[in-house]
Amino acid sequence: MSDTTTRPVDHTGGDGAYGDTVVFQTEPESAEAPTDSTAKRGSWSRDLRFMLVVLVAIAALFLAFALVVAFSPDASGIAALAIVAAPIATMVAAYYGISLALRQVAEARRSADAADARARAAETSARESDAWAAQM
Repeated sequence: MSDTTTRPVDHTGGDGAYGDTVVFQTEPESAEAPTDSTAKRGSWSRDLRFMLVVLVAIAALFLAFALVVAFSPDASGIAALAIVAAPIATMVAAYYGISLALRQVAEARRSADAADARARAAETSARESDAWAAQM
């Protein structure tokens, strides 16, 4: 190999039985399982929160409509209902947009972490191949 393609070798992971090379350095795999369970739990609670916000908004609109029908079903009552309904619908739409943006950021972060893990695995595999080739 030339000097431009050599990789730095981590000498701290070896046990000394094979000299300078690290043949099979295992990495802890237990850190991946809790991440998946917390992601599923977070996704479920996020969906429940959104459903709760939508249900509260629907209940508020129903209450406003019932009050308009009960007290004054004329043009001014309908205009008042529109004044009440517009901010509620805007808040629900804003909450949905923000939660969607946060979900996309979390998914991008997870995919970046997965890409980083794949790159580290490829580096480890390349190091192991170099060590194996050096022994041959």
